[in-house]
Amino acid sequence: MDYKKSKAPSTTVTRNTADLEDRAGNIYKAVVIAAKRSNQISAEIKEELNRKLEEFANYSDNLEEVFENREQIEISRFYERMPKSTLIALEEFETGEVYVREPESQE
Repeated sequence: MDYKKSKAPSTTVTRNTADLEDRAGNIYKAVVIAAKRSNQISAEIKEELNRKLEEFANYSDNLEEVFENREQIEISRFYERMPKSTLIALEEFETGEVYVREPESQE
């Protein structure tokens, strides 16, 4: 999924716990679903960022040759301004974009 185009807010939003409970049947289950999805999103964003920053890697042993790359700074700032993974996960959960598989109910 393209998290750059996410409509999730970048600041903290107060949520109605009754709405979350209605979607999952239990508030604790809703929190677990959002947390697991948040971990997935965070891992995907981290991999993407590491791939982009790998292009700028300098493998020299000389500590005196430290320089700032403008593109690298802009990429880092862009990822810092993105909504946090928990906000993206909650937005996906509220809009019904998250698929939940429950093994105990399949039996």
